[in-house]
Amino acid sequence: MAKPSTPTLILGGLVLGAVAGVTSRAAMGPKNPSLQWIIDNLAKPGGDIFLYLLFMTVVPLLFSALVLGIGELGDAVKVGKIGMYALAMTVLFSGTAVVIGLAGVNLVKPGEKISSSQQQALKAEYFDAKKAKEMEEKAAKKADDPPVLGFIPQNPVKEAARAMEGGLLPLMFFALVFGIALGSIESERAAPVRAILDGTFAACQKIIGYAMKYGPIGVFCLVFRSTATLGPEVFIPLSAYVVLVLAALAIHMYGTYSLALKYIARRSPVEFFRQMKTVMLTAFATSSSNATLPTALDAATKDVGLPRDVSAFVLTVGATANQNGTALFEGITIVFLAQLMGVPLDLGQQLTVMGLAIVAGIGTAGIPGGAWPMIATVLAMFKVPPESIGIVLGIDRILDMSRTVLNVTGDMAIAACVTRLNGEPSEVPVVD
Repeated sequence: MAKPSTPTLILGGLVLGAVAGVTSRAAMGPKNPSLQWIIDNLAKPGGDIFLYLLFMTVVPLLFSALVLGIGELGDAVKVGKIGMYALAMTVLFSGTAVVIGLAGVNLVKPGEKISSSQQQALKAEYFDAKKAKEMEEKAAKKADDPPVLGFIPQNPVKEAARAMEGGLLPLMFFALVFGIALGSIESERAAPVRAILDGTFAACQKIIGYAMKYGPIGVFCLVFRSTATLGPEVFIPLSAYVVLVLAALAIHMYGTYSLALKYIARRSPVEFFRQMKTVMLTAFATSSSNATLPTALDAATKDVGLPRDVSAFVLTVGATANQNGTALFEGITIVFLAQLMGVPLDLGQQLTVMGLAIVAGIGTAGIPGGAWPMIATVLAMFKVPPESIGIVLGIDRILDMSRTVLNVTGDMAIAACVTRLNGEPSEVPVVD
């Protein structure tokens, strides 16, 4: 009998944690001191271990991924028209994805489908009053060397140290500038730095992998804590959230991609999606753009009929630098958790979320769970407790699988568009 996969075990941890939390609350009573002791001394630290394993990768993962991603885009520009077309399509797809996500989350407002009393209970559960007061005092006190215009840092190391307290944007700006600069120097001099960053990125991916291995226990503790404290009602807004994410992903794939394929690539969207079925199934099963890359490279020439030079370049760069499904998901999740925790985001803040999500699409690890460190950091930036991601982590299995399908399909759609724009010959095979 095959051993269950880690995502399946995490989903099992969600179900068991919910059942255990609801049962304990019903049997012992919500105010029972013994239940509170279990929550404070077992469930909370058990869940925090999982969250902090993710949080501690934020700075090295974000910096290395962004620098490497920008470096790849810089290489793309050097390639010429192919690189420029790929860059333009990546920005177009990612921007459209985030707009769809933000429009949906503001229209449906899934985070507000829970009562005000439940929202207050959530805030009481996840807000650290002492920490919040410290952050407010820091914000009120003018820094000695504040970032110019709010995002150009004088000391990027200092901003990295406070990435979870508002230093994210300056850190990302420094990573972008560093990546551009690294891509502009001689390859022999840049190679050692890239090797170090590549090793750092790979190590961070391993740490996230370790966190996901511990995930079933961590998610059990997180969900037990929520349901034992708040009752089963905490899951009411999650159903609307899940449906919204899946619907937005479907709109982007079958709407945006179809229009691009028809009017830019001059291909039949129906035929394209039929040719992509093996790649899409692989992406759905692995939840990893990187793991799907070999299958996508093979299918690009054999099934989709794209020239090898274009497909190899666009798909390889896209596995890191075109995560528009993840960008869409991040936009929805950040605003949803802000709604759920009673922290409304105005238009300006949501535009910031949009910009960060687009850039983060370049710097998100193409592995299961790679989006969560970024989401947690942006939440902290807007004074939403990053620990609140524990509310939705347990149901991320189907969402992660689905957004990975969107990511890899987007890579192939861009490759098809670039082939047409660049005047490359392509042989579209006859589909049986």
